[in-house]
Amino acid sequence: MRSILAVLMLALVACASVVPSAERRAQAQHLAQAQDFAFERLRTGTLELMAALPRRMRQDGDLSVYIEGDGFAWSSPEQPSEDPTPRNPLGLRLALAQDGGDVAYLGRACQYVGAVATHCPQRYWTDARFAPELIDAYDGALDTLKRRFQAQRLTLVGYSGGATVAALLAARRGDVAGLITVAGNLDHAAWTHWHGLAPLAGSDNPAEHIAALASVAQVHLVGAADSVVPPQLLTAFAERFPVSYRPLVQVQPGFDHQCCWVEQWPRLYAWARRQINHR
Repeated sequence: MRSILAVLMLALVACASVVPSAERRAQAQHLAQAQDFAFERLRTGTLELMAALPRRMRQDGDLSVYIEGDGFAWSSPEQPSEDPTPRNPLGLRLALAQDGGDVAYLGRACQYVGAVATHCPQRYWTDARFAPELIDAYDGALDTLKRRFQAQRLTLVGYSGGATVAALLAARRGDVAGLITVAGNLDHAAWTHWHGLAPLAGSDNPAEHIAALASVAQVHLVGAADSVVPPQLLTAFAERFPVSYRPLVQVQPGFDHQCCWVEQWPRLYAWARRQINHR
């Protein structure tokens, strides 16, 4: 199992390893600017998070906040990268593809800020990527975004490892109207066991907060061909809930960990919101 994941991870990072950090940051800024969004640093305690925000806000009381995946966390199966800024910021692409409503995007810890230059700890994109102090920082960022947008209710949308962050935030807040995940790693203990990896010892786990999450309306989207976060892991996560509070897991035929979420996102997001509103 370990050798299979090693091949998979090498395939995922092979191209990213030759793309400098500055180019990855510039690509994200170009994507945002093309949709009239701008990047902005949000300081929460000792940590800076990068957000992408629209230049024009509706301020209608509802805000969807997208949280990026783990990004370029590993240069090889054994070597962490020097900068986790994603080569393909799929969480950002999803945010920009949303059709209607106020939208904000949050990068993950150490992404886009120049991890080496800012002395961002490497553990924040390896075993402590979901550390409690990081979730505190994201929580503070959500408070800032709520004030900025004058929002009353949040819909959290997490991609891959960003789904873990979104779920941990939903478990502690009372203003989350819905949780939508895409290819989400919602039980990283089960995920590391599945792939034969060392546990993420410094990280909190949504699977340990089932009682708090039971009251949150949830839709979890996963690709039938996703070998990074297989559908079985999402199904097992949902089955930990009491039947009357069980989240909806929707398996998308022909999709994998990256394809074809962005292209289909306006339709999928509208469908997921309808499911949340009916729960």
